[in-house]
This record gives sequence, structure tokens and C-alpha cells, in this order.
Amino acid sequence: MNEHQANQQREGGPVYERCLCREALDRVREMFLPRSSTARMHLRNSRIELLKAVRSLIDDRIAYLSGAGQQGTKVNVE
Repeated sequence: MNEHQANQQREGGPVYERCLCREALDRVREMFLPRSSTARMHLRNSRIELLKAVRSLIDDRIAYLSGAGQQGTKVNVE
């Protein structure tokens, strides 16, 4: 278990099994952790904006599907 996993376990977060891919991902994440509070704030704001964009796309799709209604033609059966 690496230091990140140990910290998560102590804090009650998820614990992952030891895996080369997971450890590589943890190392990459550690390399890109912002050191300054300004960078951290910009990254946080960008995540919020991305989520708002996804929400907007979902809302547009819901509106489109809700307004589509029944399409087709009526056929009289004799």
C-alpha cells in the first residue's frame, strides 16, 4: 500500500488493491498536483464549468426528447 492509499484508509476513503495501473495513475496525479492555491482554484473552477457544460447538454437533450412527441401517420383500418 502506498502513502496515498494509507492516507485514504485512515480518512475513511476508498481503498484500492495494489495494481501497476493504479500506482502509475497515482504517480501521474502526484506530479500534476497544483502547488499554489491560485492554480488549485483555477482547476476547481474549470471542473465546475465542465460539469455545468455537461448539465447543459443533458438539459438540451431532455428538452429535445420531451418535445419530439408522437411522430407518424394515422392509418384507417377498414
